[in-house]
Amino acid sequence: MYHNIIQSIQIHWNQIDNDSYLRQITAINSVRSIAFQKPITFFVGENGTGKSTLLEAIAVAAGFNPEGGTKNYSFSTYNSHSELCEAVKIIRGIRREGWGYFLRAESFYNVATQEEEYARDALVPSEALHQKSHGESFLAVAQKHFKPNGLYILDEPEAALSVQRQLTLLMEIDRCVKEGSQFIIATHSPILLGIPGAEIFTFDEGKIHPCTYEETDSYQVTEIFVNHREQLLKRLLEEDAG
Repeated sequence: MYHNIIQSIQIHWNQIDNDSYLRQITAINSVRSIAFQKPITFFVGENGTGKSTLLEAIAVAAGFNPEGGTKNYSFSTYNSHSELCEAVKIIRGIRREGWGYFLRAESFYNVATQEEEYARDALVPSEALHQKSHGESFLAVAQKHFKPNGLYILDEPEAALSVQRQLTLLMEIDRCVKEGSQFIIATHSPILLGIPGAEIFTFDEGKIHPCTYEETDSYQVTEIFVNHREQLLKRLLEEDAG
């Protein structure tokens, strides 16, 4: 069995206010624990089902800054993270990560800005992430920060990447896992979800439960579109016109 850095999480709901909006998120409001059996875990599901909320809570409970970056990042542009992080307990394995990174698409601009400030203060060369395209900067982070024996939490890392670059990221993740790292990823990408040997938890149907690659909406909708594009668009656009 793979010895994960994070073996499981527990959620102590007695630390969440009774009137908190978190209790209204159907997929997570009955969850007491989640075990991670594989070095790559995917969270999938429709928008608003709680994937990013739970992922953020895990990242903060593991010691990362809510907006992203390494554990050395300590800044706040806008305090928007939920109280769920205070109720999440990380159950660690015998290994400790040597490095780590929390990459979230929605606040990456803030992290890139902060990186420049840190580099200026330390009088070291900046990674110059703002001088790259969004996709190039995402890959630059992966290629610099994905190291052996690391813990990496990624929230929709495909957001800025072309199809080809998603394949590049897939290869970077696979390389890093073979060197002892662990990934927990929220994604809609049918490409990233295809990484062999990953476990997938879907947040659909009102509960978090394991599913296969072929059972994900990301795969099924993509498969229908690729193989039946004309019929699908004809039906959708006719319905929209009506």
